[in-house]
Amino acid sequence: MNDAFREVALATVDVLRKYAAEVDERARFPVESFGALRESGLLGLVVPGEYGGPGAGLDAFADVAQVLGGGCLSTALAWVMHCQQVDAIARFGTPDLRRRVLPRVARGELYIASVTTESGKGGHLLTAEAPLSTHEGRLRIERNAPVVTGASVAEGFLITMKGDADGPAQAVSLVYADRTDLSVTETGEWDTLGMRGTESLGLRLSGEVPADQAVGEPGRFREVAVESMIPMAHLGWSACWLGAARAALSELVSSLRGPARRGPDTESELVRERLARVRIDLELTSGYLHRVQQEVSGAREAGRSLGAAVTQIHLNTLKVAASELTFQAADGMVQLAGLSGGYSRTSPLPLERTFRDLRAASLNYANDRLLTATGALMLLDRSVALG
Repeated sequence: MNDAFREVALATVDVLRKYAAEVDERARFPVESFGALRESGLLGLVVPGEYGGPGAGLDAFADVAQVLGGGCLSTALAWVMHCQQVDAIARFGTPDLRRRVLPRVARGELYIASVTTESGKGGHLLTAEAPLSTHEGRLRIERNAPVVTGASVAEGFLITMKGDADGPAQAVSLVYADRTDLSVTETGEWDTLGMRGTESLGLRLSGEVPADQAVGEPGRFREVAVESMIPMAHLGWSACWLGAARAALSELVSSLRGPARRGPDTESELVRERLARVRIDLELTSGYLHRVQQEVSGAREAGRSLGAAVTQIHLNTLKVAASELTFQAADGMVQLAGLSGGYSRTSPLPLERTFRDLRAASLNYANDRLLTATGALMLLDRSVALG
């Protein structure tokens, strides 16, 4: 079955590759690529079978993310974050919410964006400032978010809110809202060095939704984050970054072996050493991604919580290592290809865009924050259970 999902992704990735440079140039959302994802069924990849989806596991999710990352990293990351939202609803949504939302996702009708950022707290996932209130039995949403991936095109949103006005910032609730239930105002602009195709604009959201659209227990978003959103993000992002770097390396090696043989001298021992180091970075990323994916899959299949300190350490380590190693590999490839082949925007190789996109990896939930959390968790793992 996983091979079938991979084949679908391979059949779709040409569309992503076709539009990747243009969406980067214009800093616009890749609507054509998402159209292909909708038509292929990949938008509903992780929707359970009872709601019309294929119910793919984490191995297929990571495989598809790698393939898509090799075509357009902006598209792949937006897709991963959508799957993250779908998994949270599938695992923690109310029965009525699952029945209303998940079949639409499976049919390719619904792209769900994540709304977790706030101006006062940045990207800190487990706190919120805007309070969730109740009005005549409905949930009232008044929310500003400075960064929302796919803000202009999302048909639905999963939104973090403070449980109530007087509660602590750590008592976070999660709420689903259709775009049609909200007043949505775009704010700011998206003009960044890399990841330009995610078009992560700011939003101002206002409206009311039924009370059964709360996802997870009120004030207990941390459980949803630990069991669903964090593992889906770190596994999916890492797979996307690896896929982008892997595709770039494949194109670089092909250019070095081609009949024109433009670029560095492949007989040089220094060139061969640098190629080897790039390959090592990607091999290490791939190996650790596979290891952590197996750990998370095994825990889910056995019904074990992912909240154990050692599992959280492994997930955090994966994100940090993958973001650093894939960018290091991209840097090495640019160095190998040189000014015209690697650093030029007009090069037939996509190294310049890959370099810019992967520079964002360490900022996509900041590595510094994860390292601080990992250091604290290490004090709880006296066995030092390595991955």
